[in-house]
Amino acid sequence: MLGTLLNAAGVALGASIGLLLRRGIPKELEEKIFDAVGLFTVALGIVMSCSIERPVATVLGLLAGSILGSFLKIEENLSKIGSIIKKEDTGAFTQGLLTAFMTYCVGPMTIIGSIEDGLGDPSIILAKAVMDTTVSIAYAAAMGYGVLFSSILLLAFQGSLALAASFLKPYLSTATLHDITGVGGILLIGLALNLLKVRKIKVGDMLPSLITVPLLSAIIKT
Repeated sequence: MLGTLLNAAGVALGASIGLLLRRGIPKELEEKIFDAVGLFTVALGIVMSCSIERPVATVLGLLAGSILGSFLKIEENLSKIGSIIKKEDTGAFTQGLLTAFMTYCVGPMTIIGSIEDGLGDPSIILAKAVMDTTVSIAYAAAMGYGVLFSSILLLAFQGSLALAASFLKPYLSTATLHDITGVGGILLIGLALNLLKVRKIKVGDMLPSLITVPLLSAIIKT
């Protein structure tokens, strides 16, 4: 798990630098950075969503995950955490947390890299850590403290994959990996709509889709 630990530390470091830079950014420039991050998130989400190979399994998994997340009130609970940490803007905290987490932790590089890390080869995750650290500087400068705390989610998610590496590896087909990436892209588009203030979407409630989509993708081959 060396790679995962260094990845989480890198995100925390990059976010800390971004938060320091944010203090000196004029309000007008901050809004432009926020818009740029939002548009980048749209583009990244579209690219990722194009990888879907089993659309029926993906849409059913997205629906099932959204219903489960709504029942668990994930978005509401994340907002409560934000209110404790940063009282003045719980919405921005949640957006920063989720946008950073989805950017860092959804995709073949994350999943395969975490599994290989658990099996003793951290090379993929170490390469990813360099990229994540750089991105976290820009994200934190635009979205604030939520990006810093995304390092905790990253550690939990990638750490779980690394610990379960020997069990998970045989079940992750190429199609399943692509569908996980695809649903991650859909969630990123939802987050981008929030960032750009187009529409308020409770993306936090959709997070269980990252589990339900691969489960259904392994069963439903369409």
